[in-house]
Amino acid sequence: MGGIGDFLIAPFLEFVFMQRALLGALMLSFSAAPVGVFLMLRRMSLTGDAMAHAILPGAAAGFLLFGLELVPMTLGGLVAGVVVALGAGAVSRLTVQKEDASMAAFYLISLAVGVVMVSMRGSSIDLMHVLFGTVLALNHDALTLIALVTGTTLITLAIFRRALIAECLDPLFLRSVSKLGSPVHFVFLGLVVINLVAGFQALGTLLSVGLMILPAAAARFWTQRVETMCVLAIGFGVVSSVSGLLLSYHAALPSGPAIILSAGLLYAVSVIAGTRGVLLTRLPRTSHRTA
Repeated sequence: MGGIGDFLIAPFLEFVFMQRALLGALMLSFSAAPVGVFLMLRRMSLTGDAMAHAILPGAAAGFLLFGLELVPMTLGGLVAGVVVALGAGAVSRLTVQKEDASMAAFYLISLAVGVVMVSMRGSSIDLMHVLFGTVLALNHDALTLIALVTGTTLITLAIFRRALIAECLDPLFLRSVSKLGSPVHFVFLGLVVINLVAGFQALGTLLSVGLMILPAAAARFWTQRVETMCVLAIGFGVVSSVSGLLLSYHAALPSGPAIILSAGLLYAVSVIAGTRGVLLTRLPRTSHRTA
């Protein structure tokens, strides 16, 4: 095998942990990236970040009781995410506070509580594992969970695609012509939570939202069609996963941050060179005004 083959393919052929990491990251790309598109179009990107922090206390509770076990930490994170989402929604509807402010308050409290809980029993290594994940240590159970979440997400998006798009464009119109408005909103929040919980297994609570938002944000600079945007977001997620794992392997970098940095690089390129980016939308206007 030549030099390029050794660089690009050999790590995935020689090491089982690289194969599992690649499979997990690819499944997350197919699942989380389309959810990120709808999250971004609904102007709820920071809500995704807040929810990623919100699952930490539940995961920490599972860790305190059972150690670094998949099922307890996953169930704990899922329960915590649902509680925070419902709590923030209730505060925004029953008080004068808006949903973004109540979500921010809940996630800040959740993050602090979760870090304290992990620190009570574990070491700094355990805390880093919970916060930033270990994609290179994915086992069969974690891959099974991610596969279930991916399948559930893709099926749900296919069923509710039209309603989700309509709610992104005009939620008031959807509620006026259909009874699906509120149910679709909660179904979508459920997809966000389960994808963040699945991403938590690989990338930790602080980075799981990165694979959800960055590919979607990059795709926004290339097209206006939602379906095309979802496909591009998946493609960007796949490229970020492969390049991030290779960067992690060859440069001895943490795998999760390397994947997110790769996604960040794609986002930066899209901002500048995308068909709806800076070069093609701003510079012609500037030259026209100068002329």
